[in-house]
Amino acid sequence: MNRGNRILLSCVYWAFVLYVFVPLLLMILMGFKDSKFIGFPIRSWTLDWYTGVFDDAAVPSAFVYSVVIAVLATMISVFVGTWIAVLLEGRKFLGRTAMFGLTVLPALVPGIISAIAFRIYARWLGIEPGMGAIVWAHAVHNVPFVALVVMARLSTLPKSQIEAARDLGADPIIAFLRITLPYLVPAILGASIFCLLLSFDDFVRSFFLGGYEPTLPVLIFAKLRSGMSPEINAIATIALVLTAAIGIWAERFTRRMSKDT
Repeated sequence: MNRGNRILLSCVYWAFVLYVFVPLLLMILMGFKDSKFIGFPIRSWTLDWYTGVFDDAAVPSAFVYSVVIAVLATMISVFVGTWIAVLLEGRKFLGRTAMFGLTVLPALVPGIISAIAFRIYARWLGIEPGMGAIVWAHAVHNVPFVALVVMARLSTLPKSQIEAARDLGADPIIAFLRITLPYLVPAILGASIFCLLLSFDDFVRSFFLGGYEPTLPVLIFAKLRSGMSPEINAIATIALVLTAAIGIWAERFTRRMSKDT
């Protein structure tokens, strides 16, 4: 690669970095503005909006509610997605292509269409809006991501290890628990963190299937109806910092686990 191409690629890369991070930086800065209105210049700085986030009982409640929903949805999606991945990977049977297509379909359907469909289906099944309906919708949406990640990991599993375990007398269940499952742990952990963040950030399905208690994205949307304010920036900044910290930790932990295996 010549020097001109390297310079061009560097310019494109840094333009992309600025495009992504400048809006986030502006959002964070506005959370420190000593005024109720968003905009420059910032004449004075304050931490009142951040301290007010913790003084408002609705925000911590919505945060905990979102975390509980994300954890439950992740547990369900990881169990179902891993089972589907093990069933599909490395096997050929009638209807495999159709089953794979149906597995990834929830990830391809637009969010608004998926949310409307879930709302109609939940009403038809008699499921009341609330935590159960949100967990169900989030879990279905997350299953494709788990299945794809676990299938990619399974494709690199040496078949000789399974064959050796079977030759030593292990039945399929024991071979899966002692050979396959430990090998899949890094992929399962990575998919779990991804699904956790995806569910925590999901607004559309939470909005359509939620009850009286809002998740954090729904609460932020409700506050936006009265106009932008530094309070919303402070809430979004705290959520951003927490999710970024979890994501960075998960990436490093998964990489370490992959090296160990």
